[in-house]
Amino acid sequence: MKKDLHLDICNETLFENIYNKYIKNLQDFLYYRYGENLNPADKAQDAFAKLWENCSKVTSDKAKSFLFTTANNLMLNEVKHQKVVLKYKNESPKQYTNENPEFILEKEQYLKKYQEVLSKLSEEQRTAFLLNKVEGKKHQEIADLLGVTKKVVEYRIYSAFDQLKKELENFKIK
Repeated sequence: MKKDLHLDICNETLFENIYNKYIKNLQDFLYYRYGENLNPADKAQDAFAKLWENCSKVTSDKAKSFLFTTANNLMLNEVKHQKVVLKYKNESPKQYTNENPEFILEKEQYLKKYQEVLSKLSEEQRTAFLLNKVEGKKHQEIADLLGVTKKVVEYRIYSAFDQLKKELENFKIK
């Protein structure tokens, strides 16, 4: 029985010999099986890169099998990826809304007015209000964050809410 001198292929000259021996066959295999669109030469190079990463685990007699299996799997993954890309490319986003232009204009004006009123609030009120209503933090979390008591935070939030209610019609928060 023939004994292999190299248990793995981490030797550079041995790896280079394997590369020179199989690169053309591997590229041809991928090209004939999957065509040119999926870059068979790149996938063959990627397979050799994976072989080098795992050189201590692969013996020279298993290198060809490892290369062809790895390259085939890389191509299959690319085919799956291309299918996903094609699926989302064919789905066009909805270009319309059921909202009429008048509603959209009112919404923009209301948002502008809301931002103006927010800018009029004191920094403490605005900070506490936005931390609670936008970020969803609880009163105690805000108090810990700002270094004040829970009652101070509650006062700031409710005074900001009152000011917003006074200056904006139909202002409600859930």
